Amino acid sequence: MSDPTESRGDAPGANELDADVALEEPGAAAPEKGTAATAYGPGEVPPPSRWTTMLNQIATGNAIISVLAVVLALIVGAIMIAFTDERVQEASGYFFARPGDTLSAIWESVSGAYSALFQGAIYNFRRDTFTAGIRPITETLTFATPLIAGGLGVALAFRVGMFNIGGRGQMLIAASVAGWIAFGFDLPWGIHMLVALIGGLIGGALWAGIAGVLKARTGAHEVIVTIMLNYVAFYLVSWMLRTPGLLQAPGSSNPKTPAMKETAIFPQLLGPQYNLHFGFILAVIATIVVWWILSRSSLGFKFRAVGINPNAARVAGINVKGMYVYAMLISGALLGLAGVSQVLGTVTTGFTAGIDAGIGFDAITVALLGRSTPWGTFAAGILFGAFKAGGFSMQAAEGVPIEIVLVVQALIVLFIAAPPLVRTIFRLPDPKAKPKRSRETVTKEAQAK
Repeated sequence: MSDPTESRGDAPGANELDADVALEEPGAAAPEKGTAATAYGPGEVPPPSRWTTMLNQIATGNAIISVLAVVLALIVGAIMIAFTDERVQEASGYFFARPGDTLSAIWESVSGAYSALFQGAIYNFRRDTFTAGIRPITETLTFATPLIAGGLGVALAFRVGMFNIGGRGQMLIAASVAGWIAFGFDLPWGIHMLVALIGGLIGGALWAGIAGVLKARTGAHEVIVTIMLNYVAFYLVSWMLRTPGLLQAPGSSNPKTPAMKETAIFPQLLGPQYNLHFGFILAVIATIVVWWILSRSSLGFKFRAVGINPNAARVAGINVKGMYVYAMLISGALLGLAGVSQVLGTVTTGFTAGIDAGIGFDAITVALLGRSTPWGTFAAGILFGAFKAGGFSMQAAEGVPIEIVLVVQALIVLFIAAPPLVRTIFRLPDPKAKPKRSRETVTKEAQAK
């Protein structure tokens, strides 16, 4: 093997030789005191600098793929907005006569749509006061609250190697338990809310625990089990909503519950003029708890070990079956928090079987975008909350179909699922690619063999 110090110039006597050459050759700069001059032969490749290494790590990381996936989805969304705009279609009819009209119409269409999206999700500059202008961001956080909680549940299951696709059923059971406690009991303020919250978390955990126990005891695949449990939960809750004395409001024939009692409702964080409620604080706390479990606890270490290689974890003495059950219980509790935040915070006048509002499936997208990390899921939940809040504004202000926002969300998942496509489009380096070696190094290694 060749001596690695030969190409760096730090072999014994290298400093003295360089210094002699610098003294003999006019204009040659002597190496600084305490440093070694580096000489590279023909074909040698110098090692990358710190900045190059850092940029390479950023370019090959998962975070940049998620960001670029969102950018690509927005670009494709812009193209679809332009194609569906009537003004663009009209101007494109005489494109070759006056191409500027078409380009202007495209710009007005896309910029108007995304401006409306921003003003509906972040800040509305058209409002007279600051308190009225920040209402969109509060709506974004309100929409994001159940998405964050549900995404955390799906992400935690991902880390254990499980695919919890039963978010809808777990949310429905949790919402039913929390709602039943909220409208069916008379308890003091604070205690009533706490009991309803805990009841909902337990309901969601137990419903998900069924899939965990079946996987641990019989090897049943959690995807099939959770899908079936979604249907069971939906029809069970639908039956209870149509049955007097269970969840149906007294004296009503509609499949809807009574309104939640004031003592059980989540308090408003910023006053009655905003919809943001205490559920968002619970989502933040849940994010911190999941981060601590996965990163700082022995249980999280076992979760990650089972997710990477269950056979190796079993050999290491980890109770793999127990980890499956614990993971599904915690995952179900987090998805239950999403259901509880719906009935105690967002829809407090009574709920139907559609209380989940598709959040159970959106949570899968949020977890994928967040790369199954707690804080990544938190950021992804806020992003999708912004899409939900701004999508209605974009439809009302610019006439853009709300389905465009759904297409953008689907494209985000598509691009995240295909990292090589994103790297190819943006010419990012492949993290699995081997570093290039010089010809001289290859020749020396061949001679050494």
